[in-house]
Amino acid sequence: MVVCPYPFFLQGSSILLARRKHTAYMPGMYSLPAGHEEENERILDCLIREVREETGVTFDRKDAELVHVMHRNELDVRMDLFFQIKKWNGTPAIMEPDKCDDMRFFPLDALPQNTVPYVRAAIEHWRNGVLYDEWGWK
Repeated sequence: MVVCPYPFFLQGSSILLARRKHTAYMPGMYSLPAGHEEENERILDCLIREVREETGVTFDRKDAELVHVMHRNELDVRMDLFFQIKKWNGTPAIMEPDKCDDMRFFPLDALPQNTVPYVRAAIEHWRNGVLYDEWGWK
């Protein structure tokens, strides 16, 4: 099973989203900066690495709070872990222009229509205090 950590970067009542570009999975859709763990990599280390690679932002592992878990069955089976980042250093910027063509904060109550569906669901579950969800299972 693939484990993927995702950050919730909040600015007031807005959340950071990035639009996927030239990707096999949902190009043109907004998602969260994210990636996959590498062999023998701890989840928080993966999250810190991926966020730095994709946004240029850094943060300390103590500032990442687990806020939602999604067991997802979509193309393959994944465990998605969503962390609210309480404090970070730097300003988010597009660091991988070959994979992303827009990155900005969107109001939580007005996410773009073209937000990846499971990401939209995870954000809503977090806002409603739901810690665990299963997505895509029949």
